[in-house]
Amino acid sequence: MTRRRGLLGLGTLGLLGLSGCGFRPLYGQRGALGANSSVAAELGAIDVAIIPERSGQLLRRALRERLWAGGQSSPRYTLTLGLQLAAEPEGYRTDGLPTRIRYNATANWYLATKEAPPRMVLTGSERAMDASNIPDNQFFAGDASREAMISRLIDQLAEDIVTRLAVRLQEQPTG
Repeated sequence: MTRRRGLLGLGTLGLLGLSGCGFRPLYGQRGALGANSSVAAELGAIDVAIIPERSGQLLRRALRERLWAGGQSSPRYTLTLGLQLAAEPEGYRTDGLPTRIRYNATANWYLATKEAPPRMVLTGSERAMDASNIPDNQFFAGDASREAMISRLIDQLAEDIVTRLAVRLQEQPTG
């Protein structure tokens, strides 16, 4: 019982220490925990260019949801992405058929102004990996597993891209 109280006390001290260190969220709802409204406003001014194929549509939707979470303003920037998915088998049965497949998703992106001519503001690349099983004789289960894995990959890429944009926009005001 005393050990539990000690751990609870340490946790409380850690939270109190965090409150005085200047920690503040990069983006989010305005006014929530002192969120940086200038970064949220910059993220809300980013339009996402069309990304080809179904996985590109999913990534574009996920990015727009995250970028415009603090509210959308008139777009001043365009985020252009190239999405690449690569698959490689990880596990094999004794007869040589794959039992597990790993997907590597890479998104190369750049942020440019909407003025004429466009001016490059930021550029970057994000990568995510995930895997899914290929069950025997269960096409629907395998397809559902693959779709869930693709969804996780897209969500991870979108989160990473928005976080990177928020950090870089906070470091280097683009005004």
